[in-house]
Amino acid sequence: MKKSPAAPILRPSAEPMPIIEPWRRPTRKDAEDAVRTLLAWAGDDPARPGLRETPSRVADAYGEYFSGYRANAADELAATFEDPAGYGDMVLLKDIRFESHCEHHIAPFFGAAHVAYIPAGRIVGLSKLARVVEIYARRLQTQEALTGEIAETIMHGLGAKGVAVMLSAEHQCVSMRGVRQHDVKAITMRLLGAFETEDAWRSRFLAMVQNTSAGIPRGD
Repeated sequence: MKKSPAAPILRPSAEPMPIIEPWRRPTRKDAEDAVRTLLAWAGDDPARPGLRETPSRVADAYGEYFSGYRANAADELAATFEDPAGYGDMVLLKDIRFESHCEHHIAPFFGAAHVAYIPAGRIVGLSKLARVVEIYARRLQTQEALTGEIAETIMHGLGAKGVAVMLSAEHQCVSMRGVRQHDVKAITMRLLGAFETEDAWRSRFLAMVQNTSAGIPRGD
C-alpha cells in the first residue's frame, strides 16, 4: 500500500501574498482548553483560583504576540515617494527594537534590527521600515528566517538598489533551557543587491552599524 506524501510545511513567505491557512483555525474555546491541558500537564490544577483566568489571559496574549499573522508587511511599503532631491545614498534605520518567539520552543527572543536600503529613485517613510520588522517579528520565527524575510520584502517592495539587514538578539530558549547560557547574542545578516556585490557599500553599512567614524560623512 502506497504511503500518502507528507504534507508540506508552510511558513509565511517574504513575498507579498495573503496569509494562507490550510487548516481550520481553532475557536477561542479550543485555545483556552488547550492552555488548561498544558497547565494540568505541567502539574498544576487549572481550576484553582490563581489559574482560573489564565487560559483567557494566555489567549489574549497570543493574539498580541502573533498579531503579525493578521498583517501583510508588503502593504506597508505600498506608498512610496519620489525623491525630488535625488538622494542616492544609503538610508539606515538603526536599533529597531523587536520581540519575537522561537518556532521551536515558543520561547521569546528579542533584540535590535538594523535596516538599510539604497533608493532607486523612490523612498519610503522611515516608520514603515520599523513596521515591516514588527510584522514579521510578531510571528513564530527563527532569527535566520526573520532576517531574510525583512530583507526580501524591502528589496521587492521598494525596487531598491540594495538592502542590508542585521539582527542581534538574545534567545530565552538558550538562556532558560538546554545549555542555559546568559548574555549570549545571535547575530544574523542578509545582504541583497549592491550590499552583496560591492565591498564599499557593505563596508559602509557595517561601519555605520558599529558606530565607527568610517563611512559617516564629515562636515567641512
